[in-house]
Amino acid sequence: MSKTEDVSAPVRRSEARERLLGTASRLFYSEGIRSVGVDRVMAEADVARGTFYRHFDGKDDLVRAYLEATDQQIRDRVTAAEKEISSPAEFLVAVAHGIGQEVCGTGFRGCPFINAAAEYPDPGSVIHQAVLRHRGWFREVLRDAFRRLGAASPEQSADSMVALRDGSMVAGYLGDAQAAGEVLLHGVTVLVAAH
Repeated sequence: MSKTEDVSAPVRRSEARERLLGTASRLFYSEGIRSVGVDRVMAEADVARGTFYRHFDGKDDLVRAYLEATDQQIRDRVTAAEKEISSPAEFLVAVAHGIGQEVCGTGFRGCPFINAAAEYPDPGSVIHQAVLRHRGWFREVLRDAFRRLGAASPEQSADSMVALRDGSMVAGYLGDAQAAGEVLLHGVTVLVAAH
Protein backbone atom coordinates (compact mmCIF):
# COMPACT_ATOMS: atom_id res chain seq x y z
CA MET A 1 0.00 0.00 0.00
CA SER A 2 1.46 3.42 -0.92
CA LYS A 3 1.78 6.39 1.42
CA THR A 4 -1.03 8.13 -0.44
CA GLU A 5 -3.41 5.26 0.24
CA ASP A 6 -2.58 4.74 3.94
CA VAL A 7 -2.64 8.07 5.75
CA SER A 8 -1.91 6.28 9.03
CA ALA A 9 1.44 4.92 7.77
CA PRO A 10 4.42 6.11 9.81
CA VAL A 11 6.17 9.14 8.35
CA ARG A 12 9.92 9.00 7.86
CA ARG A 13 11.38 12.17 9.33
CA SER A 14 14.63 13.59 8.04
CA GLU A 15 16.23 16.95 7.44
CA ALA A 16 15.75 16.51 3.68
CA ARG A 17 12.05 15.67 4.13
CA GLU A 18 11.54 18.72 6.31
CA ARG A 19 13.31 20.95 3.73
CA LEU A 20 11.12 19.52 0.97
CA LEU A 21 7.97 20.02 3.01
CA GLY A 22 8.95 23.53 4.12
CA THR A 23 9.81 24.59 0.59
CA ALA A 24 6.66 23.03 -0.85
CA SER A 25 4.51 24.66 1.83
CA ARG A 26 5.93 28.09 1.08
CA LEU A 27 5.61 27.72 -2.69
CA PHE A 28 2.21 26.01 -2.73
CA TYR A 29 0.71 28.65 -0.46
CA SER A 30 2.24 31.69 -2.16
CA GLU A 31 1.98 30.60 -5.80
CA GLY A 32 -0.68 27.89 -5.95
CA ILE A 33 -0.30 24.13 -5.93
CA ARG A 34 -0.73 23.31 -9.60
CA SER A 35 1.66 26.07 -10.72
CA VAL A 36 4.59 24.63 -8.73
CA GLY A 37 6.25 21.44 -9.96
CA VAL A 38 8.19 18.95 -7.87
CA ASP A 39 11.37 19.70 -9.85
CA ARG A 40 11.24 23.26 -8.57
CA VAL A 41 10.55 22.10 -5.00
CA MET A 42 13.52 19.72 -5.18
CA ALA A 43 15.79 22.42 -6.62
CA GLU A 44 14.85 25.05 -4.04
CA ALA A 45 15.07 22.53 -1.20
CA ASP A 46 18.44 21.32 -2.58
CA VAL A 47 17.29 17.70 -2.50
CA ALA A 48 18.01 15.02 -5.11
CA ARG A 49 15.22 13.24 -6.98
CA GLY A 50 15.98 9.90 -5.31
CA THR A 51 15.73 11.50 -1.88
CA PHE A 52 12.41 13.09 -2.82
CA TYR A 53 10.96 9.71 -3.83
CA ARG A 54 12.23 8.05 -0.65
CA HIS A 55 9.92 10.40 1.27
CA PHE A 56 7.00 11.04 -1.13
CA ASP A 57 5.26 8.92 -3.76
CA GLY A 58 4.84 11.98 -5.98
CA LYS A 59 3.35 15.44 -6.04
CA ASP A 60 -0.06 14.48 -4.67
CA ASP A 61 1.64 12.83 -1.70
CA LEU A 62 3.69 16.00 -1.12
CA VAL A 63 0.57 18.17 -1.34
CA ARG A 64 -1.24 15.89 1.11
CA ALA A 65 1.72 16.15 3.50
CA TYR A 66 1.67 19.98 3.17
CA LEU A 67 -2.03 20.09 4.03
CA GLU A 68 -1.63 17.65 6.92
CA ALA A 69 1.27 19.70 8.33
CA THR A 70 -0.83 22.87 8.06
CA ASP A 71 -3.73 21.06 9.71
CA GLN A 72 -1.48 19.92 12.57
CA GLN A 73 -0.21 23.47 13.17
CA ILE A 74 -3.80 24.70 13.44
CA ARG A 75 -4.80 21.81 15.69
CA ASP A 76 -1.87 22.58 17.99
CA ARG A 77 -2.90 26.25 18.28
CA VAL A 78 -6.54 25.36 18.92
CA THR A 79 -5.60 22.71 21.51
CA ALA A 80 -3.40 25.25 23.30
CA ALA A 81 -6.28 27.75 23.33
CA GLU A 82 -8.69 25.09 24.64
CA LYS A 83 -6.31 24.33 27.52
CA GLU A 84 -5.87 28.00 28.33
CA ILE A 85 -9.49 29.17 27.98
CA SER A 86 -12.15 27.27 29.90
CA SER A 87 -15.13 29.44 28.91
CA PRO A 88 -16.64 28.22 25.61
CA ALA A 89 -17.77 31.76 24.75
CA GLU A 90 -14.27 33.16 25.30
CA PHE A 91 -12.76 30.24 23.38
CA LEU A 92 -14.98 30.85 20.33
CA VAL A 93 -14.20 34.57 20.34
CA ALA A 94 -10.48 33.78 20.73
CA VAL A 95 -10.65 31.46 17.70
CA ALA A 96 -12.31 34.24 15.68
CA HIS A 97 -9.70 36.73 16.87
CA GLY A 98 -6.89 34.36 15.86
CA ILE A 99 -8.38 33.87 12.40
CA GLY A 100 -8.75 37.64 12.07
CA GLN A 101 -5.06 38.08 12.89
CA GLU A 102 -4.18 35.45 10.28
CA VAL A 103 -6.30 37.25 7.67
CA CYS A 104 -4.43 40.49 8.42
CA GLY A 105 -1.01 38.82 8.39
CA THR A 106 1.75 39.61 5.94
CA GLY A 107 1.62 37.41 2.86
CA PHE A 108 -1.93 36.22 3.51
CA ARG A 109 -3.24 34.52 0.38
CA GLY A 110 -6.48 33.00 1.59
CA CYS A 111 -7.24 29.71 3.27
CA PRO A 112 -4.79 27.00 2.20
CA PHE A 113 -7.59 24.41 2.42
CA ILE A 114 -10.10 26.39 0.33
CA ASN A 115 -7.31 27.10 -2.17
CA ALA A 116 -6.41 23.39 -2.37
CA ALA A 117 -10.06 22.35 -2.76
CA ALA A 118 -10.44 24.83 -5.62
CA GLU A 119 -7.42 23.31 -7.38
CA TYR A 120 -8.43 19.71 -6.62
CA PRO A 121 -12.24 19.57 -6.86
CA ASP A 122 -12.47 15.76 -7.17
CA PRO A 123 -13.89 14.66 -3.79
CA GLY A 124 -12.09 11.32 -4.14
CA SER A 125 -8.59 12.75 -4.44
CA VAL A 126 -6.23 12.40 -1.47
CA ILE A 127 -5.84 16.18 -1.49
CA HIS A 128 -9.55 16.91 -1.36
CA GLN A 129 -9.92 14.29 1.38
CA ALA A 130 -7.21 16.03 3.45
CA VAL A 131 -9.19 19.27 3.10
CA LEU A 132 -12.40 17.55 4.21
CA ARG A 133 -10.69 15.97 7.23
CA HIS A 134 -9.44 19.36 8.37
CA ARG A 135 -12.80 21.03 7.89
CA GLY A 136 -14.63 18.20 9.63
CA TRP A 137 -12.31 18.42 12.62
CA PHE A 138 -12.66 22.22 12.83
CA ARG A 139 -16.46 22.02 12.64
CA GLU A 140 -16.49 19.44 15.45
CA VAL A 141 -14.33 21.65 17.68
CA LEU A 142 -16.79 24.50 17.15
CA ARG A 143 -19.83 22.23 17.60
CA ASP A 144 -18.47 21.01 20.94
CA ALA A 145 -17.82 24.57 22.11
CA PHE A 146 -21.33 25.67 21.13
CA ARG A 147 -22.77 22.59 22.85
CA ARG A 148 -20.90 23.52 26.06
CA LEU A 149 -22.19 27.06 25.63
CA GLY A 150 -25.76 25.72 25.65
CA ALA A 151 -26.66 26.44 22.03
CA ALA A 152 -30.04 25.03 21.00
CA SER A 153 -28.49 23.81 17.74
CA PRO A 154 -24.71 23.44 18.15
CA GLU A 155 -24.45 22.02 14.62
CA GLN A 156 -26.10 25.06 13.04
CA SER A 157 -24.04 27.45 15.17
CA ALA A 158 -20.84 25.64 14.15
CA ASP A 159 -21.87 25.74 10.49
CA SER A 160 -22.57 29.47 10.83
CA MET A 161 -19.13 30.11 12.32
CA VAL A 162 -17.43 28.02 9.62
CA ALA A 163 -19.28 30.09 6.98
CA LEU A 164 -18.18 33.31 8.70
CA ARG A 165 -14.60 32.02 8.76
CA ASP A 166 -14.67 31.02 5.09
CA GLY A 167 -16.13 34.37 4.09
CA SER A 168 -13.54 36.32 6.05
CA MET A 169 -10.73 34.28 4.49
CA VAL A 170 -11.93 35.05 0.98
CA ALA A 171 -12.80 38.69 1.75
CA GLY A 172 -9.48 39.21 3.50
CA TYR A 173 -7.57 38.01 0.47
CA LEU A 174 -9.65 39.83 -2.13
CA GLY A 175 -10.36 43.05 -0.27
CA ASP A 176 -9.77 44.87 2.98
CA ALA A 177 -8.20 42.33 5.34
CA GLN A 178 -8.73 44.48 8.42
CA ALA A 179 -12.43 44.88 7.66
CA ALA A 180 -12.77 41.15 6.98
CA GLY A 181 -11.22 40.31 10.35
CA GLU A 182 -13.47 42.81 12.13
CA VAL A 183 -16.60 41.47 10.43
CA LEU A 184 -15.65 37.92 11.44
CA LEU A 185 -15.10 38.91 15.06
CA HIS A 186 -18.38 40.86 15.11
CA GLY A 187 -20.32 37.97 13.57
CA VAL A 188 -18.91 35.41 16.00
CA THR A 189 -19.50 37.75 18.97
CA VAL A 190 -23.16 38.13 17.93
CA LEU A 191 -23.48 34.38 17.38
CA VAL A 192 -22.02 33.63 20.82
CA ALA A 193 -24.15 36.30 22.54
CA ALA A 194 -27.30 34.71 21.09
CA HIS A 195 -26.76 31.68 23.37
